[in-house]
Amino acid sequence: MGNPKAFLNIERKEAGYRPLHERKYDFGEVEQTLNTEDRKLQASRCMDCGIPFCHWACPLGNLIPEWQDALYKGHWREASALLHSTDNFPEFTGRVCPAPCEKGCVLNLQHTPVTIRENEAAIVEHAFAEGYIQPSPPRERTGKKVAVVGSGPAGLAAAHELNKRGHLVTVYEKDSAPGGLLRFGIPDFKLSKHVIDRRLDILKAEGVTFVCHAAVGTSVSLKDLTAQYDAVCIAIGAGQPRDLPVPGRELAGVHFAMDFLSRQNKLLRGEEVPDPISAKSRHVLVIGGGDTGSDCVGTSIRQGALSVTQIEILPKPPEGENPATPWPYYPTILKVSSSHMEGCTRRWGLSTLRFNGSEGRVTSVDVVPVEWLRDDSGKMTMRPSGEPETLQADLVLLSMGFLHPVHQGLLQDGGVPLNERGNVRVDDTCKTGLPKVFAAGDSVSGASLVVSSIASGRKAGEAIHQFLSRS
Repeated sequence: MGNPKAFLNIERKEAGYRPLHERKYDFGEVEQTLNTEDRKLQASRCMDCGIPFCHWACPLGNLIPEWQDALYKGHWREASALLHSTDNFPEFTGRVCPAPCEKGCVLNLQHTPVTIRENEAAIVEHAFAEGYIQPSPPRERTGKKVAVVGSGPAGLAAAHELNKRGHLVTVYEKDSAPGGLLRFGIPDFKLSKHVIDRRLDILKAEGVTFVCHAAVGTSVSLKDLTAQYDAVCIAIGAGQPRDLPVPGRELAGVHFAMDFLSRQNKLLRGEEVPDPISAKSRHVLVIGGGDTGSDCVGTSIRQGALSVTQIEILPKPPEGENPATPWPYYPTILKVSSSHMEGCTRRWGLSTLRFNGSEGRVTSVDVVPVEWLRDDSGKMTMRPSGEPETLQADLVLLSMGFLHPVHQGLLQDGGVPLNERGNVRVDDTCKTGLPKVFAAGDSVSGASLVVSSIASGRKAGEAIHQFLSRS
C-alpha cells in the first residue's frame, strides 16, 4: 500500500457521464474517463485490507488490492498482468459489471468505495494503448479439438482458457458475429462493439476459430459435434424470456426487451433488419425494473420516443442503505442508471392487468397497485392495494428477466439433461452427463452477471482441459 492515509485524505471521484444533452442523441459510450493522475489517486485510496472483501465479493476473485497498488505506482504493465491473471476480458467487466467488489469494499461502509471498476477499465485501456496486450498463441498444440457452442462471455472465456492450453478450439455462434449478449444484448452506449472486435482479433490471432450463422441443434447437431470433437462446451446463455400472459398480449407493439435491443444493435452494425422495432414518436412502457429494462429506456430515448415509463411489480427499494442486505453483501437498494437520468418516469408496485388496443395495436395498459405481504410460512404474497389505472402506451417492452436457456433445438434434440429450473444440469466438473459434453455460464446458472459468466467459462475450460489430459 503506497499511501496508507490516502483513503482519509482523498475523496472518491468518479469519471461521470458525457453531458446529457449530447449523449442521449447518439449511441456512443456514455461514460467518461479521468486523467492519469486522478486515476492514480483513486487507486491510492485502496486500504489493502487484512481481509480484502472486494476479492471475496468478486466472482472472478480478482487480485484487486495488488493491481490497485501497481496502478497507483504507475506500474501499468504489472497492473495489467495481475488483472488478466484472473479476468480474461477486463475491458468488458470494466464497462458493464455492477461491481460487487465495490459493494464489498470496506470504504463502502461510508458509501465511498474505491472506484474499482473504473480503475479496472483504465488499466486495460492503457494496456491496449501501450501495446502490452498482444496475441500469444500456445507454443505447442495437443491435437485435441473442442467445440464451444455460444460466443457470449462464458463461451469466449472457455475458448480462451482451452486455447491457451494448446487445444484446438472452434466456437459456434448462431448470429452473424461473435459476442452473444455482449454484442446483441448490451447497447452500444454501454459497450462499444469495437471493444469486442478488438479482443476477438486477439483470440483469432491466437488460433481460436469462429463459425457464425451456425445454430447448433438446427444447422449442426450436437451428435455431429461430439463425433467430430474431443469435447463440447455448451454456453448458449439463458435466452428464454419471461412472458406476460394477460389479455391483449397478442396485440402488435408488445415485444420482448431483447428483441427490441438486438434489432437496434444489428441496425447499428449495418445489418438489414426485416422487422425493426422503433420507439420513434411513441409512448413507451417498459415492464420490468432491472438492467435490461434500463437499457430499453436509454435505447427508446435515443430512438426519439415521446415518453418513456418504466414500471416494476416489486416495491421501491430503499435508497442508500438496506438493513436486509448489510455490508459486505450486495445491497438491494435503488439503482439509478445513466438512462434513467435521461428522462424516464419510474413507478413501483404495479401489476399489469391487460393490454388494450385499437385496430390490432396496443394503445394503453391497465395496471393496479399491489402490496407484498409475508405469510406465516415466510412466503411473500401479492395483493391489490388500490384502484386500477390506465397508462398510455403504444409500444410495450417486456423486460421481466429470463427463465432458462432456450430448450428448442440444441438442448431438446441433443437430449441434454436439465434440472428442475430448466437449466442445463451439470456436476462439480461442469459435465452434463452426456459423453464429452460440458456446459457453462447462464445456460447452467440461469441469467446472471457478465463477470459470473466469465468465471463459469474459466471453470469449464479448466475442467475440460483436465478431462482431455486424462483421455
